[in-house]
Formats: sequence, structure tokens, C-alpha cells
Amino acid sequence: MAKSVNKVILLGHLGKDAETKFTPSGISLSKFSLATNRRTKDQQTGEWKDITDWHNIVAWKTENVANYLLKGKQIFLEGRIESRSYEDKEGQKKYITEIVCEGINIILLGGGGRGGDAPSDSGDSERLQSAPRSAQQRPQPAAQSAPPDDFAQHGVTEDDVPF
Repeated sequence: MAKSVNKVILLGHLGKDAETKFTPSGISLSKFSLATNRRTKDQQTGEWKDITDWHNIVAWKTENVANYLLKGKQIFLEGRIESRSYEDKEGQKKYITEIVCEGINIILLGGGGRGGDAPSDSGDSERLQSAPRSAQQRPQPAAQSAPPDDFAQHGVTEDDVPF
């Protein structure tokens, strides 16, 4: 049987402040709605229209980002689509589709939102991690003052290269 892929990448704005709860073992769970926009051309009038899609988001282990998940904040996230069912108070079976973040980075891009401790809206991206920092740290490559000249060791100069 062939493999399948269930991968979602979204860039949008929070529709309301995230609701964060904790499991009995202390693991945080945040739920929020994310709005994404797309443009479509009306076939009859030829005019462009903006359409907003709303996504239900579930994010685990959000200790580092929960305070920044505020209404209006623009975020980038990755995850997977999950559908589940439940019974409402009247006993009716309901279905819901959610985007489940998978220990990913949530990037606050500035703009919108509120809150005293939120990152500045200077336009620079601030990367906040939803998983423990130790699990996501990667070594950075050493900075070089100039790129190495791979051809010089073979006696080839820049004038000899045909492109």
C-alpha cells in the first residue's frame, strides 16, 4: 500500500484569544480559530472577491506560546488534519475537523493582537516554539567572511568559468 501525506501549512490571523487548558499530568492544550484569506474571481462580474476560511486549531505543549496567542495575531503553523465525532447535549452525533499542530514552531509575524508582553510589531519575525526548546535547538553554521573558492585549488580562475 502506498504511503499518504497529511500535512497542513497555514498563515493567518487568530479569530479570538486561544483557550488554554492543562491535562491532569500538566501538559498544556490550546484551542483557537485561525482565519486565512484567498482571492477568487467572480465568473459573472469579473471582479475579485476576498473569501475568509476559518480553521479550528488544536495545539499541544504550548507553554512557551500560549500568552502570545491573542485575537488578531498573525501566525504561521504546521500540522495535520484530523476529523472526529462527538455527541452534543441533545445526544446528536456531531463531526468536527481540526488542524492539530505537531510539536511545531508558531511564528508571530507582528501586526494585530494586543497584550503587554507580546513581541513588538516591528516587522521582524519572532520565532516562538511550542515544543521544549532543548528538543528543537539546532547548531548554527559558523559564519564565513568570504565563500571558499572551490575552483582556485584546481588552477581555474573566475575568468575561465563560462557562466
